[in-house]
Amino acid sequence: MIVFEPDALGTLECLAKRRRGARLRTLAYGVGVLSRLPNATIYLDAGASDWQGARTMARKLRAIGIGKVRGFALNATHQDWTARNVAYGRKLSRLVGGKRFVVNTSHNGNGPLHRKVWINRRKHIWRIANTWCNPPNSVLGERPTTATGHAAVDAYLWIERPGYSNGSCNGGPAKAGAWWRAKALAMAKGAHW
Repeated sequence: MIVFEPDALGTLECLAKRRRGARLRTLAYGVGVLSRLPNATIYLDAGASDWQGARTMARKLRAIGIGKVRGFALNATHQDWTARNVAYGRKLSRLVGGKRFVVNTSHNGNGPLHRKVWINRRKHIWRIANTWCNPPNSVLGERPTTATGHAAVDAYLWIERPGYSNGSCNGGPAKAGAWWRAKALAMAKGAHW
């Protein structure tokens, strides 16, 4: 099973407008190559329920070839609630021909952690942002299973490995991907199951 290119579609707008088409073509090429593998089940990363609207994401998924693969994956790098991702995924599925999907539950047992980000303090302009890098409130979400209780949801998976650091933010080891034993234990102890 392959979850293809986490965050690639969600961060597309970070590129200059003139580079976005090339990025989509590169992703479409990758989808084409992987879709020909006889024993691969492929889910294209489609962000998370707290990121982009379903219509925007559906357009991107169609552009890179969602019709060639099993479906899409949600919440790979976010901690939004499973129920919100299922609702978002069902809406997104309807927009891309009924494709099935999986939801990452490795870090979302307490849901997302939001913070206020000031854009202009003098004018009191701010926005809400997710704490995505080693959020201190993260605990294990639902256990991996294919028995999700939702027809369109193939599985709840731990796509992002619990206990591995996103980098030096919020007390994590400096190297992204480094094993962080204390965090892993805290996430397990805090799990609601």
